[in-house]
Amino acid sequence: MCGIVGFVSNKEALAKARGPGIAYHALVNGLRRLEYRGYDSAGICLADSNKLHVWKSIGRVDDLDKAIDDWAKEDNNLTAGIAHTRWATHGGVTALNAHPHMSMDGSIAVVHNGIIDNADELRTKLKTLGFKFTSDTDTEVLAHLAQLVRDSSAFPDEPLAEVVRRTLYRMVGTYGVAVMFAGHPNEIIVAKMGSPLVVGLGENESYIASDVVPIIRYTNRVVYLEDGDIMTVRAGSVAGSTSTPVIKQIDVVDNIAEKGEFDSYMLKEIFEQPAAIKRCFGGRIRDNTCMLGGFNLNGGAVDVTSVTIIGCGTSYHAGLLGASLIKKFAGVPCNVEIASEYSNAPIIKDKHGIYLAISQSGETFDTIECIKELKGKGCDVYGIVNTVGSSVARLCGRGVYIHAGPEIAVASTKAFTSQFAALAMFAIMLGRARNIDVTVGEQLCSALRSIPDAVAERLEYYGRGKGLEEIKRAAETLAGARYALFLGRGMSYPVALEGALKLKEIAYIPSEAYPAGEMKHGPIAMIEKGTPVICIAPNDMSFTRMAASIREVEARGAHIIPVMNGGNDFSAFLNVLPLQLIAYYTAKYKGLDIDKPRNLAKSCTTS
Repeated sequence: MCGIVGFVSNKEALAKARGPGIAYHALVNGLRRLEYRGYDSAGICLADSNKLHVWKSIGRVDDLDKAIDDWAKEDNNLTAGIAHTRWATHGGVTALNAHPHMSMDGSIAVVHNGIIDNADELRTKLKTLGFKFTSDTDTEVLAHLAQLVRDSSAFPDEPLAEVVRRTLYRMVGTYGVAVMFAGHPNEIIVAKMGSPLVVGLGENESYIASDVVPIIRYTNRVVYLEDGDIMTVRAGSVAGSTSTPVIKQIDVVDNIAEKGEFDSYMLKEIFEQPAAIKRCFGGRIRDNTCMLGGFNLNGGAVDVTSVTIIGCGTSYHAGLLGASLIKKFAGVPCNVEIASEYSNAPIIKDKHGIYLAISQSGETFDTIECIKELKGKGCDVYGIVNTVGSSVARLCGRGVYIHAGPEIAVASTKAFTSQFAALAMFAIMLGRARNIDVTVGEQLCSALRSIPDAVAERLEYYGRGKGLEEIKRAAETLAGARYALFLGRGMSYPVALEGALKLKEIAYIPSEAYPAGEMKHGPIAMIEKGTPVICIAPNDMSFTRMAASIREVEARGAHIIPVMNGGNDFSAFLNVLPLQLIAYYTAKYKGLDIDKPRNLAKSCTTS
């Protein structure tokens, strides 16, 4: 849930080229690029030849920046360091709970993502040995434990990576961790178990981060740590004590830090959807079918007996849309499971079943746990992922990248439509292999190819044209509401779920979504005069029944906000757009932080 950044450089090679404060600038800029992963507090450790210097602050990275002494921003002797932006899991939001955490003697600094399951037990033992704790976090345990392990070693010159290995051996849980030792400013020890970590290699400098976002502006040569890896990072190099690092080249455009004409990343990403969907489709839609080479089903498609889709939040909603198309086009039973629940349920393997794991970040803890469990049972698991080189992509080893591009706003928009795009192609591909004839295949592919332009046209209408006033009026109504109900039928129900989620995420308005037919089985009791009810009602086979549901809530005084775009299998691409914009403008009316909503982080890397 949090963001780690690390930097180590060769002072002589870089000081003249970069100017003063090499490590400070690299770390603070990296934190700013990772702030979407956590933003309730932040901290930084800068190392000189003898000492570790630490600053912490509650609030955003800008608050931390103000707390750092001016001399540290100019000192060329501080050429390495680690930093962290936090999303609280253990312990409240205080400066003392912010990372980095220090050993009692101040000689070891630790930044950590993950959860130490036996932290309480270790804390009790360390206290009996005289260690004093200043925070409520589980991470501080690691810092004190590392001091104990180092000081009790029979080998005074023991490699630092071995100290970290023996420290981690005593803990149970998950971690992505970076550790610095006083007197060793030329190396940082990193380790991973269940929480992502990547090392970027430049010339005379190396970078460490929770994902590639802070690294891509400096280098495209990276090493993704695997579970169990412990590595020593030095300027321009990385060495593994448990495995040999594999250097990969990544191709990511570094344009994510600029909002351009937009006042938030969310609005920017909403308007990026036509291009994102087009990238997802790129080269994959043929005359009468779709080709997703990462699935490599070949003739096996006809033998598929079931499809199970696994995801969380927005990815789960995209999965519900995909399941409808898979059942309709391929005639295959398709279940959609919430990963956090599925990982705890008995998994019954279907010998000829396919399992699809969906995750924007590719680092969602619950989804990863499901993949491991499924693979352990010999199931065929494919990933539908946005982030290249992510844990889900590497675990599955096959599937499809959606190519939405980096998504910075916590509330997902373009990833949702791109995930649906990938699932729609999969449904057509599976359907053509099983029971869809050429003519129908051509019609579906033609409809799919038209989606990016149709999305661009609808965005222009709702986002800049006449429809913007409709959006703003709806947002004004919702901004003052105590409760909002979203209704839809068929494929419009997952769209309603996504609309309600967006409104909750960034505008903090209690919202729920129901299939319209279920509304009278409970939710209608919530309707009173003026209650906003958002009705997704495309002109499809469910329209007549949807109209009846609208009349029911209208008769009870509801304020109806209709959404009525399209009327085919792919209308969800269009109908979700006004819901995204309504949530955005509602939050804007309320003066809220749209990109960084309270209590949320972009990537859920803990259970």
